[in-house]
Amino acid sequence: MIRATVPSPFGALTLTETGGRITALSWGGGAGVPDTPVLAAAADQLARYFSGSLREFDLPLDLGTGFQRAFLAALIAIPCGETRTYGDLARALGVSAQAIGQACGANRIPILIPCHRILGATGLGGYSGMGGVETKVALLRLEGAAGLLI
Repeated sequence: MIRATVPSPFGALTLTETGGRITALSWGGGAGVPDTPVLAAAADQLARYFSGSLREFDLPLDLGTGFQRAFLAALIAIPCGETRTYGDLARALGVSAQAIGQACGANRIPILIPCHRILGATGLGGYSGMGGVETKVALLRLEGAAGLLI
């Protein structure tokens, strides 16, 4: 397991790589600079995303297996600047909206796997990243989805 910390508009973010794949992104720092090709690519892509010049990440991510894999793949498939509801994903994956909410909260690689693009049927829903819903709104604004929030 190798870690690197990168800057972001939301403070330091720490990326974790295991076996050539990103396995986690967490808020906070202190892990050092990216010194593997995967972590360097992740740092570069995050910087470009936050500057508005990258709309889709192309990184090796650990999606897990079974439902977790299907769920995370469905999140990745949501284009930048678009959103879906918990219910939309629940219907697509044949599970309850509550299961989708719990899976969003368990996403180990937020931002890179865009759980912020999932909204409640009548509101924003939650966000498990640092800053909660305020960070979710900021990420959606960054992606040009702010019109969906009004």
